[in-house]
Amino acid sequence: MTSSDPSGHDAAPANAPDSPGLRRSPLHDRHVALGAKFAEFGGWEMPLQYTGVIDEHTAVRTAVGVFDVSHLGKALVSGPGAAEFVNACLTNDLGRIGPGKAQYTLCCEESGGVVDDLIAYYYADDRVFLVPNAANTGAVVALLAAAAPAGVTVADQHTEYAVLAVQGPQSSALLSSLGLPADHDYMGFVEAEHEGVPVIVCRTGYTGEHGYELLPLAAYAEPLWDALLGAGAALGVRPAGLGARDTLRTEMGYPLHGQDLSREISPVQARSGWAVGWNKPAFWGREALLAEKAGGPRRRLTGLESLDRGIPRPGMAVLDADGAAIGTVTSGTFSPTRKVGIGLALLDTASGASAGDEVTIDVRGRRSRVRVTEPPFVPSHVR
Repeated sequence: MTSSDPSGHDAAPANAPDSPGLRRSPLHDRHVALGAKFAEFGGWEMPLQYTGVIDEHTAVRTAVGVFDVSHLGKALVSGPGAAEFVNACLTNDLGRIGPGKAQYTLCCEESGGVVDDLIAYYYADDRVFLVPNAANTGAVVALLAAAAPAGVTVADQHTEYAVLAVQGPQSSALLSSLGLPADHDYMGFVEAEHEGVPVIVCRTGYTGEHGYELLPLAAYAEPLWDALLGAGAALGVRPAGLGARDTLRTEMGYPLHGQDLSREISPVQARSGWAVGWNKPAFWGREALLAEKAGGPRRRLTGLESLDRGIPRPGMAVLDADGAAIGTVTSGTFSPTRKVGIGLALLDTASGASAGDEVTIDVRGRRSRVRVTEPPFVPSHVR
């Protein structure tokens, strides 16, 4: 997950869409020039693919890909005690990290449902920068603003920055060739400059590969995009769209909010309890999540791997040997790396289905064999 928007552009507003209501990235014209195919995502018109999902996916796994993920939100929480306030609201424990580090965390309802999953950039005790998902930015900002104590400000900065994800085994070489820092630890971030323009460089990503997310001001996104593609030509760089981002994250078993996490799917059910500071005295949804953890969830997210030609797709029923429904596929795709169908599914814990078991999915009325497994489906190289 990551962030940004358009209208901080000095030229014509980048968010003046042809499709009413859809926003555009400050890099929209660059995507058009590259022949991108577009799709609506979280209220934004974003590039789905350029040369093809498999080609772009493979470039990220073997060389380097550059994604425009400027649709994701951004918000700044500032003022005395800002970090303490954020820590009392979101699930993960900022006490586990320090300034200069980023952390995956969740914004939950008191019922335990997930309003959003996001990244928190811990600058200082009085400054925390948040990167929520595009469609949920307004909800996250509103909840935090309503709860903020006197002196703490929550500012929506969705349109002030772009976000470029540089992902793959050659990502470090690409950044170094542009004079950008590349040797900081995983989930660390550095304030740097490219040609005199500030850019935040964070060792994060959503692909499972060694990678970075760059946050320049929206008005300077185009020169940075051009520099990355130009310098990366010798390294096998490819511009990559949201299609490849989805296949890459599914291979890693990373959840997508609205499918694998939601207001109806808690962190306990989604196996995201590692992003919860269980020993913290306060965070939104704490009591409900502690109770669910203690009692055990009624369903749990797990992986599926196809044993025949069927491809798991969201919404498909998962069936036991007797044909009884025991769960639902939440994410699914054909794995370009493994060359098999893979997916994530919420399975009823009462079914007893566990890793190694064979079950089936309902593919338009036909039963297709799958094996229950534990993600990731490919090795992680994030560190």
